[in-house]
Amino acid sequence: MTDRQNLYAELLDVAVEAAARAGALLRDGRPADLGVAATKSSAVDVVTEMDLAAEKLITELLSERRPDDGLLGEEGAAREGTSGVRWVIDPLDGTVNYLYGLPAWAVSIAAELDGEVVVGVVDVPPRGERAHAVRGQGAFLNGRALAVRPAPPMERALIGTGFGYLQQRRARQAEVLASLLPRVRDIRRGGSAAVDLCDVAAGRLDGYYERGLNPWDYSAGALVAQEAGALVSGRPGQPASPELTVAAPPVLFEQLRGELDELGAWHD
Repeated sequence: MTDRQNLYAELLDVAVEAAARAGALLRDGRPADLGVAATKSSAVDVVTEMDLAAEKLITELLSERRPDDGLLGEEGAAREGTSGVRWVIDPLDGTVNYLYGLPAWAVSIAAELDGEVVVGVVDVPPRGERAHAVRGQGAFLNGRALAVRPAPPMERALIGTGFGYLQQRRARQAEVLASLLPRVRDIRRGGSAAVDLCDVAAGRLDGYYERGLNPWDYSAGALVAQEAGALVSGRPGQPASPELTVAAPPVLFEQLRGELDELGAWHD
């Protein structure tokens, strides 16, 4: 293998180990009286003690295995690196689901090399599933190669989405949803962007969009979706970003993004 392939393989091994260990902690260590430890952007944007414990486990493992790498974590982990590699971590994507005992939550870990995501792992313990992707090498779910569902006509597309935590943004997202719903088969709201993006990769959703995501929400799942054949980006000519993230197979992607563009989905 080339030096770059060797690096990718090492990063994947580390990401899988970190995600598996954090997933086991979250699955097996959840206290019966789990409560909210803190809030972030609003009173419904919550952090639990398990979010913090999982991020601590992941960052300590990454620091041990890859001490020269940078870190960016949802719950505050941040470190400048010198290796060109940066880890983008969501220790618990779908915290509200986890808090309520719903199964759509995951550990999401991505590795960037010189600013480009090259490895992504999404571990979904309630499903007993782990999706992973390496740039240029495909996407896999529990070792099975993933491929997006062939793009249906827009009116027969099952589309996933999510909502932000700020009241004004949620109201605007509801307006966009009300306009989009009659134009598609149906809408699903799972509560975890990482899981939704992997569901596009696995053909469980035809497409997905959301405004307000951060890099730790979409980095790993977006690579899984891309390597399974989806297009993933933001507004026309722009990459996926907090402003807008859209994922779907070609043709449907252009239709879905066109509808969202027409509806001004990136405006609060």
